[in-house]
Amino acid sequence: MNILSVKNLKKRYGNKEVLKGLDLTVPENSVFGLVGKNGAGKTTVMKAVLGLLMPDEGEVYVCGRKVSFGQTETNKFIGYLPDVPEFYSFMTSLEYLQFCGRLSGLDERSIKERSSRLLRLVGMNDSTHRIGGFSRGMKQRLGIAQALMNSPKLLICDEPTSALDPIGRKEILDVLYAAKEETTIVFSTHILSDVERICTNVAFMNDGVIALQGEISTVREKFSGNEYVFEMNFDSDADLLAQKFSELEFVNRNTLILRENNGKFPEILKYMIENEMFFQKIERETPSLESVFMKVIR
Repeated sequence: MNILSVKNLKKRYGNKEVLKGLDLTVPENSVFGLVGKNGAGKTTVMKAVLGLLMPDEGEVYVCGRKVSFGQTETNKFIGYLPDVPEFYSFMTSLEYLQFCGRLSGLDERSIKERSSRLLRLVGMNDSTHRIGGFSRGMKQRLGIAQALMNSPKLLICDEPTSALDPIGRKEILDVLYAAKEETTIVFSTHILSDVERICTNVAFMNDGVIALQGEISTVREKFSGNEYVFEMNFDSDADLLAQKFSELEFVNRNTLILRENNGKFPEILKYMIENEMFFQKIERETPSLESVFMKVIR
């Protein structure tokens, strides 16, 4: 089942056409990365999903129900973390979550239980400080807890790690990875290493449409070639292989790559066995998401 479906979405701002018939499907129980350059239209898509923006054409469905501009019926299924979340600075984390729980119509028992559990989930259960003194990373963690307060079926995060340092990024990714046990997650980003770390599915936005989407393993396989890496124990063996097989290229002193197989892979293995060459690993080269993204948008 698809938790989110976007069909032929179009949006123009003046003379600029931001979305040009975008189609997107997000499977239930996935961690979905929406990837695109800055200004690609990722935030515009999210606003349309939340009913905050009226598209020129197209339809959006959340949990099988159509999203309508200005009407928030489908938003009961959604938790949302904007790229720059805002809070009441005089509150503590617990006070803020309890406040959000009451706005959501939860009973006091549920508010207490969920506030406590979500603060543990985001690593802030011991915090008694006022939000006004929080770092950007702490605010992002609290924002995720707030977005999960009403037990949403879909959690949407708009570039949650873009302004964080490496430690802060790791903390937020760890929190999102833990949150996948509770909900389907969609987060937009231009940081491909974040997608590689926690996502199960990915979509590449380019020029107002989705250029490619699917499970990450399938996307990589589609762009994988017949490239093999040979990491040898001894530099001398690497030298011998390079002399014997002109198809091999040096990656570093003891590592070679076969870019075009042409039936040479078995021949190389046979030569290594016959000459008792020891190796650390031989593996098929898997393309990174960065390399796939660059091929797609070009």
